[in-house]
Amino acid sequence: MKRNYYLLKNSRIRRKDNTICIEYESGEKKNLPVADIEAFYLFGEMDLNTKLLNFLTQEKIPLHVFNYYGYYSGSYYPREHLNSGFLLVKQVEAYKDEKKRLSIACEFISGAAHNILCNLKYYQNRRSGLEHYIEDIEKFKKRLPEAACIMELMAFEGHIRDWYYQSFNEFLDLPEPFEQRVKRPPDNMINTLISFGNSLMYATVLSEIYNTQLNPTVSYLHEPGERRFSLSLDISEVFKPVIVDHVIFKLINTKMLSEKDFDKDANCCYLTENGKKTFIREYDERLSTTIKHRHLKRNVSYRRLIRMECYKVEKAILGEAEYRAFQAWW
Repeated sequence: MKRNYYLLKNSRIRRKDNTICIEYESGEKKNLPVADIEAFYLFGEMDLNTKLLNFLTQEKIPLHVFNYYGYYSGSYYPREHLNSGFLLVKQVEAYKDEKKRLSIACEFISGAAHNILCNLKYYQNRRSGLEHYIEDIEKFKKRLPEAACIMELMAFEGHIRDWYYQSFNEFLDLPEPFEQRVKRPPDNMINTLISFGNSLMYATVLSEIYNTQLNPTVSYLHEPGERRFSLSLDISEVFKPVIVDHVIFKLINTKMLSEKDFDKDANCCYLTENGKKTFIREYDERLSTTIKHRHLKRNVSYRRLIRMECYKVEKAILGEAEYRAFQAWW
């Protein structure tokens, strides 16, 4: 089974026959069989060459780059190998069809809201204080079909997220209250973890889109942009609550991360190398975790669920089935 490789230490990466050779500054070397690699996530300073990039293209392996603070910078996205001009035309047509675009976008938010509620109801069964957050989120979730445009839909989504983030103080063991979501730059422990996790989620979804016929630049909830793969942002919304947030809650409540795993630079808070390593280990373990799929009647990993979500979007674009976003059933 292929796996993701996360490189945090400064390294030199080269092709060596049919393997990828990682040479660390310490002198340690590691050879990775190319058949085992799903994608690379680079966090340290890396030395690589065009021979390696050509090899990654040949083997269809994406490479995602993160900056000093651990946030997504960009991707080496190999030449698409599953191109479909027909699907691309249909994907653009679905974007230009206001009714169809709104329907798909609404389902992304509906799926995310459902999965958010699953998280809160899990903690509600263990402690009190979450009832009014759940009620307000359910109220906005019911109003999603009323949205007449994408901007109105995004406003509903904003309210849902605001209530969700406010609820964190009720069930997370935090050194200080979490007051609001701050992104650029994140200013405290929780904001740092959310931003770091969302960056990983974005890159993971992008890798899964690469293995389908979808074009990652044509999206429905987020506006297509010149410098981003906006469809990855769309699909990420559905899975952030069940993957990223699950990891964050576990790391904090089990004290796997503490204040010593964060550094502050001016107004920016970021994870130390050890903090990144701990988060990534739990994140990758979550992606590999399997659940019994209620329709397929077999175990499916969370990473595979993302790929299946891409296929569902394809079918909706082609008019073969209505898109219904993934909703946790446990």
